[in-house]
Amino acid sequence: MHVSVLVPSSLAREAEDQREATRKLGYVARAATIYRVDRLVVFDDPAGETGSLDGGFVRTVLRYAATPPHLRKEAWGQRDELEFAGVLPPLHASSRTGSGSNGPGSLRQGIVTEVGPEGRVRVNCGLQHPISLPAPNQRDVEEGERVTVRVSSRRPVRAKIVDEPLTGFEVHRADLPTAIETSGSTCAIAASRHGTPLTATRITDLTGHLQDVGLTLALGAPGRGLPEILDVDADSVDDSPSALQRGIESSGDADVGPATGGFDCWLNTIPNQGSTTVRTEEALFASLATCHVTE
Repeated sequence: MHVSVLVPSSLAREAEDQREATRKLGYVARAATIYRVDRLVVFDDPAGETGSLDGGFVRTVLRYAATPPHLRKEAWGQRDELEFAGVLPPLHASSRTGSGSNGPGSLRQGIVTEVGPEGRVRVNCGLQHPISLPAPNQRDVEEGERVTVRVSSRRPVRAKIVDEPLTGFEVHRADLPTAIETSGSTCAIAASRHGTPLTATRITDLTGHLQDVGLTLALGAPGRGLPEILDVDADSVDDSPSALQRGIESSGDADVGPATGGFDCWLNTIPNQGSTTVRTEEALFASLATCHVTE
């Protein structure tokens, strides 16, 4: 199942300082890794941003977190936004093909450090030294690009660049309508306490559908939910079971008008919440866990 998660650029707005903001974003990265999110999009919410903890900071920290540890120094060097990167939890992202990172035939992420003549490139993939490899057929590889390398032997080194998905998630930045539009025919869900409360019966209907079409999940920021970000009246959000069913049936159908804000449906994934507010990273864990229930 293809999964995209959309979070606002104001995600760190209530953090006391950059250290706490970095830790918060680490939880978001953990959730994205645990539930195999393919794409994490930071959408614009300039009205909710606070000081230097803006969309640029959020995107940089999340992209750094998604970078394998053995590539971080090469890819990022030293940047002010990453001053407290040491508090980020390890992600330990597993390969989507089931291949580990140590044995023969294992897959590793690498970063292209040099594009040389005769169709060869130098790649840093966490071995003792960067290795020279032939570039993939019919594909232009650029310096700084992340690639997947299959290592068949370490002594002597035998490896090649392969067309396999990178482990972990990709991080992008876009406005919200564009983020929804580029998610394709997935079911676009706005997670909000104003949405349709999720029940056991509705979980069955929803998750079966998501396995077929994929999921695009959007969340709000602390103290600034999606209705406020989108400037829509929370009372206008249809929270009836029929609204959820219509959203399921219409997802990916261009002939059916989506619900408020461009979403197929609004969903309350934490009904009867015991706290007056739920943090974005908490809502992300709860929502993705619900949407990954299998039959």
